[in-house]
Amino acid sequence: MPTLAIVGAGPGMGLAIARTFGSRGFDVALVSRTKTKLQTLVDQLAQEGITAAAFPADVLDRASLTDALDAVQVRFGAIDVLEYSPAAHSPVPGLTLAAPSEATVDDLQPQIEYIFYGAVAAARAVLPAMREAGAGTLLFTTGGGSVDPVPMLGNVNAAGAALRNWVINLNKELAGRGVHAAHVAINVWIGEGGPEGFPTATPEQIAPLYWELHENRDRSEAVFNA
Repeated sequence: MPTLAIVGAGPGMGLAIARTFGSRGFDVALVSRTKTKLQTLVDQLAQEGITAAAFPADVLDRASLTDALDAVQVRFGAIDVLEYSPAAHSPVPGLTLAAPSEATVDDLQPQIEYIFYGAVAAARAVLPAMREAGAGTLLFTTGGGSVDPVPMLGNVNAAGAALRNWVINLNKELAGRGVHAAHVAINVWIGEGGPEGFPTATPEQIAPLYWELHENRDRSEAVFNA
């Protein structure tokens, strides 16, 4: 059975992506910080006939993230698809969003550690096996501000843009080697309760895009708009 590993798995996009791949025959490895929350998702997927397992790790702790992804490969075998989308939050307690002119190194560094460096660490944990096999898919998620930045999210968007640049460049490097990398920019509010006038979409509406990128392997970026 092929294996999907989701880093940052939660009850929204993570669960929807797990269902999208799991319903097509994938085993699913769920990676995030809280084991009890992960187990709830594992149980939900099991009720739907999808084999899943929990692997607790913190993307800000590179060693724990690498260990978790190594454990996935011990449990399920090779990771065929890696999806990286840690939930949007302030990595440092009390950290506020910052406009570009107000951003400082202290505002930017935690976002870069969380959004960008965590993705690099995850990719490095799975790429050697993918390269050896000549097959694999790497998918990385940011908000739409990584492509079209929003002033109030100046520090977050800068980190997302760094990840976007790296993913597109990674795909260029891997061209012709059987491994595909792609960036997904979600340019909507996911679920209900978003800002007035802002477009919304459900995780179930967005998740098929990930399968499309994995199957078609014809572009290094997709922007989801309502």
